[in-house]
Amino acid sequence: MERLRKEEIVQALRGIFESTNLVVVTQFSGLSVAEASDLRRQMRAAGATFRVTKNRLAKRAVEGTSFAGLADLFTGSSAIAYSDDPVAAARVAVAYAKDNDKLIILGGALGGAALDRRDVRSLAELPSLDVLRARLIGLLNQPASKLAAVLNAPGGQLARLLNAYSEKGDSASGSAPTDDDNPDAHQD
Repeated sequence: MERLRKEEIVQALRGIFESTNLVVVTQFSGLSVAEASDLRRQMRAAGATFRVTKNRLAKRAVEGTSFAGLADLFTGSSAIAYSDDPVAAARVAVAYAKDNDKLIILGGALGGAALDRRDVRSLAELPSLDVLRARLIGLLNQPASKLAAVLNAPGGQLARLLNAYSEKGDSASGSAPTDDDNPDAHQD
């Protein structure tokens, strides 16, 4: 590979390491082209990317970035999975590794913090960023809806009370005795 091409690859990888939140380093010995294509398709569907790397070039690319601690993981047939979503790449890589023993999770980093295999698996079990946002919005909306229900409750109770008195008065006026019905009421 010519030197200019190698520099382009290093710069592209450095751009990835400088702009992404999560990087998962994997080994993929024996992974067929069809299996690698399937993994890439699953990654794209989740908003992540899977890329085969040359170890020496990847080690040069991580130098000086927040992912510099990953340099020792680039051995053998290495590939990286990365995403801006702090969970997506880990979730797809871990799920794929469970079904296919040709893909091995070596570790990774989230925002520069090193992750071992267990950490990547734990991260993969977390809900996605969209799910967390939806839960947060639900939690924020919940007190407001409860407050509205509490504030509306006294008005509703008052309306039901007035309606009950009104209905009671209507039924009572139809059967209540009048002065004309009472002969003792007209004694003068």
